[in-house]
Amino acid sequence: MKLYRYLLVGLLAFGSCKSSRNVVNSTGEVAEMSSRKIVRKHNNLNFPKTVDAKLKVNYKDAKENLGFSVKMKMVKDEVIWLKGTKIITVFKAKITPEKVSFYSPYKRNYFEGDFSMLKKLLGVDINFTQLQNMLLGQAIYNLKKSKQEVEIVDRSYKLYPKNQISLFDIFYHISPDHFKLKKQYVVDSLKNQRLDVLYPKYLEKNNVLFPEKIQIRAKEKNKFTNIDLNLRSVEFNKKLEMPFKIPSGYKEIEL
Repeated sequence: MKLYRYLLVGLLAFGSCKSSRNVVNSTGEVAEMSSRKIVRKHNNLNFPKTVDAKLKVNYKDAKENLGFSVKMKMVKDEVIWLKGTKIITVFKAKITPEKVSFYSPYKRNYFEGDFSMLKKLLGVDINFTQLQNMLLGQAIYNLKKSKQEVEIVDRSYKLYPKNQISLFDIFYHISPDHFKLKKQYVVDSLKNQRLDVLYPKYLEKNNVLFPEKIQIRAKEKNKFTNIDLNLRSVEFNKKLEMPFKIPSGYKEIEL
């Protein structure tokens, strides 16, 4: 099972954006702002077309405590390519809006399928766009699809739908300094499930604000999963090579 933990954790790894600082006064107070304006500033942030990053990933649950390295290459809205290593190559993966594919040179097996494997890890349904947004420091769900309420909480703009989704509640804390997320979380009280994604630190490079740390906390009844992503290096807008071909002779598996 450790191999698949490596892969599932490796699928969760990065972020980006330009900064904007204009709503915190000299006393440190956050200026009041309409939810409509906050959403517009959040959605209008620019992103690099490509990302080439190296990360250190730590995974912990009640049974396992794992650490490994991940190389990640991304073309926004098109593909995320991953290579996980722990001395040797543990897995290679390619994620597109249509499917998730990976193979293990170590186990000589492979998987091709949908995003249901991520639901097993996080406890919520998630597609390519939502995964990408989560890792970019952007809202998982489209903020324009419903009217948002806003409060100022802990020096951040707390946004949430006026009419919450029937299956769960979603909340966003947006920084007044650069309008990236400080955290977002999904709560399903009936199933006793909760997913928190926190962004405690950003790295600014080439006028782009990129999450230097992402903390993912998933809870379901008495179970928990903690994933910490720590950025080692990153480059933007370079030409990327992302070779991926499942070798012949590997055994197909189901998750």
